[in-house]
Amino acid sequence: MTAAVTAPTPLTYRDAGVDIDAGNELVERIKPLVKRSFRPEVMGGLGGFGALFDLSGKYREPVLVSGTDGVGTKLKLAQQFGRHDTIGIDLVAMCVNDVLVQGAEPLFFLDYFATGKLDIDTTAAVIGGIARGCELSGCALIGGETAEMPDMYAIGEYDLAGFTVGAVEKSELRDGGKVRAGDALIGIASSGPHSNGYSLIRRIFERAGRPDDIEVGGVNLVDALMAPTTLYVKPVLELLRSELGPQLHAMAHVTGGGLTENIIRVIPDGLGLTIDASSWPQPPVFEWLQREGAVADHEMWRTFNCGIGFVLVVPAEAVATFGAALDGLGLAHWRIGEVVTAGDGERVRIG
Repeated sequence: MTAAVTAPTPLTYRDAGVDIDAGNELVERIKPLVKRSFRPEVMGGLGGFGALFDLSGKYREPVLVSGTDGVGTKLKLAQQFGRHDTIGIDLVAMCVNDVLVQGAEPLFFLDYFATGKLDIDTTAAVIGGIARGCELSGCALIGGETAEMPDMYAIGEYDLAGFTVGAVEKSELRDGGKVRAGDALIGIASSGPHSNGYSLIRRIFERAGRPDDIEVGGVNLVDALMAPTTLYVKPVLELLRSELGPQLHAMAHVTGGGLTENIIRVIPDGLGLTIDASSWPQPPVFEWLQREGAVADHEMWRTFNCGIGFVLVVPAEAVATFGAALDGLGLAHWRIGEVVTAGDGERVRIG
Protein backbone atom coordinates (compact mmCIF):
# COMPACT_ATOMS: atom_id res chain seq x y z
CA MET A 1 0.00 0.00 0.00
CA THR A 2 1.46 3.42 -0.99
CA ALA A 3 1.80 5.94 1.83
CA ALA A 4 0.02 9.26 1.36
CA VAL A 5 2.27 12.14 0.35
CA THR A 6 2.22 14.88 2.97
CA ALA A 7 2.63 18.39 1.65
CA PRO A 8 5.45 20.32 3.37
CA THR A 9 4.46 23.13 5.70
CA PRO A 10 4.74 26.43 3.80
CA LEU A 11 7.62 28.53 5.02
CA THR A 12 7.96 32.30 5.05
CA TYR A 13 10.93 34.64 5.38
CA ARG A 14 9.74 35.35 8.92
CA ASP A 15 9.91 31.62 9.71
CA ALA A 16 13.54 31.76 8.60
CA GLY A 17 14.19 34.57 11.08
CA VAL A 18 13.84 37.69 8.92
CA ASP A 19 10.94 40.04 9.65
CA ILE A 20 10.31 42.32 6.66
CA ASP A 21 7.46 44.09 8.45
CA ALA A 22 9.76 44.99 11.36
CA GLY A 23 12.28 46.38 8.87
CA ASN A 24 9.62 48.56 7.28
CA GLU A 25 8.48 49.78 10.70
CA LEU A 26 12.08 50.70 11.52
CA VAL A 27 12.41 52.75 8.32
CA GLU A 28 9.29 54.74 9.22
CA ARG A 29 10.62 55.25 12.77
CA ILE A 30 13.98 56.66 11.66
CA LYS A 31 12.80 58.79 8.71
CA PRO A 32 12.33 62.01 10.75
CA LEU A 33 15.67 61.49 12.50
CA VAL A 34 17.49 61.05 9.21
CA LYS A 35 15.67 63.99 7.59
CA ARG A 36 17.14 66.37 10.18
CA SER A 37 20.63 65.60 8.90
CA PHE A 38 19.85 66.47 5.27
CA ARG A 39 21.64 69.28 3.45
CA PRO A 40 20.25 71.27 0.50
CA GLU A 41 22.36 69.17 -1.87
CA VAL A 42 20.52 65.95 -1.01
CA MET A 43 18.22 64.88 -3.82
CA GLY A 44 15.20 62.75 -2.90
CA GLY A 45 14.66 60.86 0.33
CA LEU A 46 15.15 57.42 1.81
CA GLY A 47 14.15 54.30 -0.06
CA GLY A 48 15.85 54.55 -3.43
CA PHE A 49 18.35 52.06 -4.80
CA GLY A 50 21.02 54.75 -4.65
CA ALA A 51 21.33 58.01 -2.72
CA LEU A 52 21.74 61.21 -4.72
CA PHE A 53 23.83 64.26 -3.81
CA ASP A 54 24.16 67.33 -6.07
CA LEU A 55 27.73 68.71 -6.03
CA SER A 56 27.29 71.18 -8.87
CA GLY A 57 28.25 74.81 -8.31
CA LYS A 58 29.82 74.28 -4.88
CA TYR A 59 33.48 73.68 -5.85
CA ARG A 60 35.76 74.85 -8.68
CA GLU A 61 38.25 71.97 -8.51
CA PRO A 62 36.76 69.48 -6.07
CA VAL A 63 38.79 66.64 -4.64
CA LEU A 64 36.65 63.92 -3.08
CA VAL A 65 37.98 62.42 0.16
CA SER A 66 36.42 59.18 1.41
CA GLY A 67 36.71 57.28 4.65
CA THR A 68 35.26 54.18 6.26
CA ASP A 69 35.51 52.86 9.82
CA GLY A 70 33.77 51.11 12.68
CA VAL A 71 33.83 51.49 16.45
CA GLY A 72 35.72 48.31 17.33
CA THR A 73 34.88 46.40 20.48
CA LYS A 74 33.37 49.47 22.13
CA LEU A 75 30.27 47.84 20.65
CA LYS A 76 30.59 45.05 23.20
CA LEU A 77 30.39 47.53 26.07
CA ALA A 78 27.49 49.36 24.42
CA GLN A 79 25.58 46.10 24.28
CA GLN A 80 26.66 45.06 27.78
CA PHE A 81 25.51 48.34 29.33
CA GLY A 82 22.55 48.99 27.02
CA ARG A 83 24.12 52.25 25.82
CA HIS A 84 22.78 52.27 22.25
CA ASP A 85 21.96 55.95 21.76
CA THR A 86 25.50 57.36 21.42
CA ILE A 87 27.47 54.55 19.74
CA GLY A 88 26.24 55.92 16.41
CA ILE A 89 27.92 59.25 17.20
CA ASP A 90 31.15 57.32 17.65
CA LEU A 91 30.68 55.73 14.24
CA VAL A 92 30.17 59.05 12.47
CA ALA A 93 33.03 60.73 14.32
CA MET A 94 35.55 58.03 13.44
CA CYS A 95 34.82 58.60 9.75
CA VAL A 96 34.25 62.35 9.45
CA ASN A 97 37.18 63.31 11.69
CA ASP A 98 39.42 61.27 9.39
CA VAL A 99 38.45 63.05 6.16
CA LEU A 100 38.65 66.39 7.99
CA VAL A 101 42.41 65.83 8.39
CA GLN A 102 42.89 66.53 4.68
CA GLY A 103 40.83 69.69 4.86
CA ALA A 104 37.66 68.09 3.52
CA GLU A 105 34.13 68.98 4.52
CA PRO A 106 32.15 65.76 5.10
CA LEU A 107 29.19 65.84 2.71
CA PHE A 108 27.29 62.61 3.25
CA PHE A 109 27.36 59.40 5.24
CA LEU A 110 26.20 55.80 4.77
CA ASP A 111 25.86 53.24 7.54
CA TYR A 112 25.72 49.45 7.77
CA PHE A 113 23.88 47.83 10.68
CA ALA A 114 23.78 44.04 10.96
CA THR A 115 22.10 41.90 13.59
CA GLY A 116 20.76 38.39 14.12
CA LYS A 117 17.23 39.45 15.06
CA LEU A 118 15.98 42.98 14.56
CA ASP A 119 15.04 44.80 17.76
CA ILE A 120 13.30 47.93 16.55
CA ASP A 121 13.91 50.02 19.69
CA THR A 122 17.62 49.17 19.86
CA THR A 123 18.15 49.69 16.14
CA ALA A 124 16.26 52.98 16.13
CA ALA A 125 18.40 54.19 19.05
CA VAL A 126 21.62 53.27 17.23
CA ILE A 127 20.59 54.86 13.93
CA GLY A 128 19.23 57.85 15.82
CA GLY A 129 22.75 58.34 17.21
CA ILE A 130 24.18 58.09 13.71
CA ALA A 131 21.71 60.71 12.49
CA ARG A 132 22.59 62.96 15.44
CA GLY A 133 26.32 62.61 14.73
CA CYS A 134 25.70 63.56 11.11
CA GLU A 135 23.61 66.55 12.13
CA LEU A 136 26.30 67.79 14.53
CA SER A 137 28.96 67.52 11.83
CA GLY A 138 26.88 69.00 8.99
CA CYS A 139 26.97 65.71 7.12
CA ALA A 140 23.86 64.21 5.52
CA LEU A 141 22.84 60.65 6.37
CA ILE A 142 21.59 59.74 2.90
CA GLY A 143 21.44 55.96 3.00
CA GLY A 144 22.49 52.72 4.59
CA GLU A 145 21.80 49.05 5.04
CA THR A 146 20.02 47.28 7.87
CA ALA A 147 20.66 43.55 7.64
CA GLU A 148 18.83 40.94 9.70
CA MET A 149 20.88 37.74 9.50
CA PRO A 150 19.71 34.86 11.69
CA ASP A 151 22.45 32.63 13.15
CA MET A 152 25.18 35.17 12.31
CA TYR A 153 24.90 37.05 15.62
CA ALA A 154 23.79 36.09 19.11
CA ILE A 155 20.60 37.62 20.52
CA GLY A 156 21.23 41.26 21.40
CA GLU A 157 24.40 41.54 19.29
CA TYR A 158 24.84 43.83 16.31
CA ASP A 159 27.65 45.20 14.20
CA LEU A 160 28.24 48.65 12.74
CA ALA A 161 30.27 50.18 9.94
CA GLY A 162 30.20 53.62 8.33
CA PHE A 163 31.35 55.34 5.17
CA THR A 164 31.64 59.05 4.38
CA VAL A 165 32.54 61.22 1.40
CA GLY A 166 33.90 64.74 1.81
CA ALA A 167 35.18 67.36 -0.59
CA VAL A 168 37.86 70.04 -0.61
CA GLU A 169 39.17 72.48 -3.19
CA LYS A 170 42.31 71.06 -4.75
CA SER A 171 44.26 74.19 -3.80
CA GLU A 172 43.20 73.83 -0.15
CA LEU A 173 44.02 70.16 0.32
CA ARG A 174 46.10 69.42 3.42
CA ASP A 175 48.71 66.80 2.58
CA GLY A 176 51.54 67.70 4.99
CA GLY A 177 53.58 69.39 2.28
CA LYS A 178 53.75 72.68 4.20
CA VAL A 179 55.08 71.17 7.41
CA ARG A 180 58.51 72.44 8.46
CA ALA A 181 60.92 71.79 11.32
CA GLY A 182 60.04 74.16 14.15
CA ASP A 183 56.28 73.94 13.58
CA ALA A 184 54.27 73.53 16.78
CA LEU A 185 51.80 70.80 17.69
CA ILE A 186 48.54 71.99 19.24
CA GLY A 187 46.59 69.14 20.83
CA ILE A 188 42.82 69.45 21.17
CA ALA A 189 41.14 67.57 24.01
CA SER A 190 39.39 64.26 23.54
CA SER A 191 36.25 63.27 25.43
CA GLY A 192 37.87 60.03 26.62
CA PRO A 193 39.14 56.89 24.88
CA HIS A 194 36.86 57.72 21.91
CA SER A 195 36.61 54.40 20.01
CA ASN A 196 40.09 52.94 20.28
CA GLY A 197 41.83 50.50 22.58
CA TYR A 198 38.62 48.87 23.77
CA SER A 199 39.92 45.31 23.61
CA LEU A 200 42.46 46.35 26.25
CA ILE A 201 39.88 48.50 28.10
CA ARG A 202 37.48 45.56 28.34
CA ARG A 203 40.27 43.30 29.62
CA ILE A 204 41.17 45.85 32.32
CA PHE A 205 37.52 46.36 33.23
CA GLU A 206 37.02 42.60 33.63
CA ARG A 207 40.20 42.18 35.68
CA ALA A 208 39.12 45.03 37.98
CA GLY A 209 35.86 43.18 38.68
CA ARG A 210 33.53 45.17 36.39
CA PRO A 211 33.30 48.16 38.76
CA ASP A 212 30.33 49.95 37.18
CA ASP A 213 29.52 51.95 40.31
CA ILE A 214 32.80 53.82 40.90
CA GLU A 215 33.74 57.33 39.83
CA VAL A 216 36.85 58.63 38.07
CA GLY A 217 37.35 62.37 38.33
CA GLY A 218 33.79 62.85 39.54
CA VAL A 219 32.29 60.91 36.61
CA ASN A 220 30.84 57.40 36.71
CA LEU A 221 33.39 55.01 35.19
CA VAL A 222 30.92 53.57 32.67
CA ASP A 223 29.94 57.09 31.58
CA ALA A 224 33.62 57.95 31.13
CA LEU A 225 34.29 54.81 29.08
CA MET A 226 31.17 55.27 26.92
CA ALA A 227 31.52 59.02 26.31
CA PRO A 228 31.00 59.51 22.55
CA THR A 229 33.91 60.47 20.33
CA THR A 230 34.30 64.23 19.90
CA LEU A 231 33.19 65.62 16.54
CA TYR A 232 35.82 68.16 15.48
CA VAL A 233 34.35 68.98 12.07
CA LYS A 234 32.50 72.26 12.54
CA PRO A 235 35.10 74.12 14.66
CA VAL A 236 38.06 72.96 12.55
CA LEU A 237 36.28 73.88 9.31
CA GLU A 238 35.69 77.31 10.84
CA LEU A 239 39.44 77.61 11.43
CA LEU A 240 40.21 76.48 7.88
CA ARG A 241 37.83 79.06 6.41
CA SER A 242 39.20 81.91 8.53
CA GLU A 243 42.29 84.03 7.94
CA LEU A 244 44.19 81.40 9.96
CA GLY A 245 43.46 78.71 7.38
CA PRO A 246 46.66 79.09 5.32
CA GLN A 247 48.76 78.70 8.49
CA LEU A 248 47.18 75.38 9.39
CA HIS A 249 49.90 73.23 7.84
CA ALA A 250 48.56 69.78 8.75
CA MET A 251 46.14 67.96 11.04
CA ALA A 252 45.92 64.53 12.64
CA HIS A 253 43.05 62.53 14.12
CA VAL A 254 44.35 60.45 17.02
CA THR A 255 42.78 57.00 16.63
CA GLY A 256 44.16 53.43 16.67
CA GLY A 257 47.90 53.63 17.23
CA GLY A 258 47.52 56.49 19.69
CA LEU A 259 49.85 59.47 19.87
CA THR A 260 52.86 57.47 18.72
CA GLU A 261 51.56 56.41 15.33
CA ASN A 262 48.96 58.94 14.19
CA ILE A 263 50.53 62.41 14.17
CA ILE A 264 53.62 61.18 12.32
CA ARG A 265 51.38 60.07 9.42
CA VAL A 266 51.03 63.70 8.29
CA ILE A 267 54.71 64.62 8.81
CA PRO A 268 56.98 64.44 5.72
CA ASP A 269 59.97 62.11 5.55
CA GLY A 270 63.09 63.58 7.10
CA LEU A 271 61.12 65.18 9.93
CA GLY A 272 60.08 63.85 13.31
CA LEU A 273 58.21 64.85 16.45
CA THR A 274 58.97 65.56 20.06
CA ILE A 275 55.98 65.45 22.38
CA ASP A 276 55.97 66.70 25.97
CA ALA A 277 53.66 64.41 27.91
CA SER A 278 53.61 66.83 30.85
CA SER A 279 52.10 69.64 28.76
CA TRP A 280 48.50 68.53 29.23
CA PRO A 281 46.62 66.91 32.14
CA GLN A 282 46.07 63.16 31.90
CA PRO A 283 42.28 62.63 32.10
CA PRO A 284 41.22 60.54 35.11
CA VAL A 285 39.82 57.69 32.99
CA PHE A 286 43.26 57.09 31.47
CA GLU A 287 44.90 57.25 34.90
CA TRP A 288 42.46 54.57 36.07
CA LEU A 289 43.14 52.38 33.03
CA GLN A 290 46.90 52.66 33.42
CA ARG A 291 46.80 51.96 37.15
CA GLU A 292 44.36 49.02 37.04
CA GLY A 293 46.00 47.48 34.00
CA ALA A 294 49.59 48.19 35.07
CA VAL A 295 50.03 49.53 31.55
CA ALA A 296 53.49 50.89 30.70
CA ASP A 297 53.77 54.46 29.44
CA HIS A 298 54.89 53.46 25.96
CA GLU A 299 51.92 51.08 25.70
CA MET A 300 49.55 53.89 26.71
CA TRP A 301 51.00 56.20 24.03
CA ARG A 302 50.61 53.62 21.25
CA THR A 303 47.13 52.43 22.28
CA PHE A 304 45.15 55.44 23.48
CA ASN A 305 44.76 59.11 22.64
CA CYS A 306 45.57 59.86 26.32
CA GLY A 307 43.41 63.00 26.27
CA ILE A 308 44.42 64.41 22.84
CA GLY A 309 41.89 63.63 20.12
CA PHE A 310 42.94 65.95 17.30
CA VAL A 311 46.19 67.76 16.52
CA LEU A 312 46.94 70.93 14.55
CA VAL A 313 50.40 71.54 13.08
CA VAL A 314 51.02 75.29 12.82
CA PRO A 315 53.95 77.73 12.68
CA ALA A 316 55.40 78.33 16.13
CA GLU A 317 54.74 82.07 15.89
CA ALA A 318 51.02 81.40 15.27
CA VAL A 319 50.39 79.32 18.40
CA ALA A 320 48.97 82.20 20.45
CA THR A 321 46.62 83.26 17.65
CA PHE A 322 45.38 79.72 17.16
CA GLY A 323 45.02 79.36 20.91
CA ALA A 324 42.75 82.41 21.08
CA ALA A 325 40.65 81.07 18.20
CA LEU A 326 40.29 77.66 19.86
CA ASP A 327 39.30 79.35 23.12
CA GLY A 328 36.58 81.16 21.18
CA LEU A 329 35.37 77.86 19.77
CA GLY A 330 35.20 76.34 23.25
CA LEU A 331 37.90 73.71 22.62
CA ALA A 332 40.38 72.83 25.38
CA HIS A 333 43.87 72.70 23.91
CA TRP A 334 47.59 72.67 24.72
CA ARG A 335 50.88 73.13 22.91
CA ILE A 336 52.10 69.54 23.17
CA GLY A 337 55.28 69.45 21.10
CA GLU A 338 57.03 70.40 17.89
CA VAL A 339 58.27 69.16 14.55
CA VAL A 340 62.00 68.47 14.47
CA THR A 341 64.58 67.25 12.02
CA ALA A 342 64.57 63.48 12.18
CA GLY A 343 67.67 61.72 13.42
CA ASP A 344 68.70 58.12 12.98
CA GLY A 345 66.45 56.84 15.79
CA GLU A 346 62.71 56.88 16.29
CA ARG A 347 60.80 59.65 14.55
CA VAL A 348 58.47 60.20 17.53
CA ARG A 349 59.81 60.91 21.00
CA ILE A 350 57.44 61.29 23.93
CA GLY A 351 58.78 62.30 27.29
